[in-house]
Amino acid sequence: MACVVVVGSQWGDEGKGKLVDLLTQQVDAIVRFQGGNNAGHTLVVNDEKFILHLIPSGILHQDKVCYIGNGVIIDPNVLINEFAELNERGISTAPQRLRISDRAHVILPHHIALDKAREAALGEAAIGTTCRGIGPCYEDKAARVGVRMIDLLEPDTLKAKIAQAMAEKSFLLRKFYDTPLPSSDEVWRDYAEYGRILTPYITDVSLELHEAIQAGQNLLFEGAQGIHLDLDHGTYPYVTSSNPVAGSACVGAGLGPQHFSKIIGLVKAYTTRVGGGPFLSELHDANGNWLREKGQEYGSTTGRPRRCGWLDTVVIRQAVRLSGITSLAITKLDVLTGLPMLRICTGYQKADGGLLSYNSASLLIQSECTPVYEDYPGWEEDISTARAYADLPANCQAYLQAITRHVGVPLGYISVSPERNATIVMEHN
Repeated sequence: MACVVVVGSQWGDEGKGKLVDLLTQQVDAIVRFQGGNNAGHTLVVNDEKFILHLIPSGILHQDKVCYIGNGVIIDPNVLINEFAELNERGISTAPQRLRISDRAHVILPHHIALDKAREAALGEAAIGTTCRGIGPCYEDKAARVGVRMIDLLEPDTLKAKIAQAMAEKSFLLRKFYDTPLPSSDEVWRDYAEYGRILTPYITDVSLELHEAIQAGQNLLFEGAQGIHLDLDHGTYPYVTSSNPVAGSACVGAGLGPQHFSKIIGLVKAYTTRVGGGPFLSELHDANGNWLREKGQEYGSTTGRPRRCGWLDTVVIRQAVRLSGITSLAITKLDVLTGLPMLRICTGYQKADGGLLSYNSASLLIQSECTPVYEDYPGWEEDISTARAYADLPANCQAYLQAITRHVGVPLGYISVSPERNATIVMEHN
């Protein structure tokens, strides 16, 4: 297997956690390389649901090592609480099982306060962030004033950095947003304690991953969100604050591109999106409600209802190009069971009559487009027990064949229910 990257090819929530859990059986270590606790991976194991926000999904396998790379933004309080929840359920989060990059940046209280204040001030024009402080933390990282995990191990450095950051942010929040903050001394005491707890976990992840590769280990890299929420390539400004494209695995884990051999793109069998931004195949009818309720399309991090619509292959083709996706993993195919007719968006009709086969950077152009659809008959048969492609109904197979035809990438995995083992494997790594 060597090094394999798993990315979401739509707007996130494609079910990456389940695939990572499946592939974990074939690897030695699992690496999270970007995003923060604005993401949530949901897994169902023996009818028991696990929701993970920062810790890689591979933590559920006791013989694996998990890494949080330098590209991840970490809220120490959330991470420590995630430790506690997993430990209460019998899942070990011992330091030898979980390694955290000393270069990863840290979310501070003013990041969360600023995130909430900005969204509230925007009103109806709000971007739809999770208000977890992710964006403001990445801002400080780019401005070279951020606090890193290594700083939690150096109390004097930590105190100076917190005081410097909060002097500016407190002024902004008080004067512009009328939002108070705790004192820098209070914050320093809390974060020094976080540092004490997390000391055994903090390490040079890039170095440890390089050593693992040199030792012949197989590694699996999981991203957060989806490619169309990418800060550079997504539907800006309705995007996340990091780069969910596969290339980000190099930067966010500290490895060269020569190590990566396969890139798997997750594709939900329909399309969902959270927050604002263009969504041409969105449904506001009974079909949209069907997808939301049967698919339980509510955010695992926020609980917000997701916008739902037909599958959009324009979005997926662009994801293939941006990330070099080599195979697709179709998820939530069972949600479509019972719908009499299914639609696949294959292009965008422009206002001038032309056809657009990609997502334009212009939101104005996108807003003037209408989706071009192909229609396919649905199926009534229960597919949740299918374990081979031949077990799927003919109409279901035709739908899947249409996806691969329009996207130009073969199927690797097909998920037919939320259960851990309910996946048809089309390729072997």
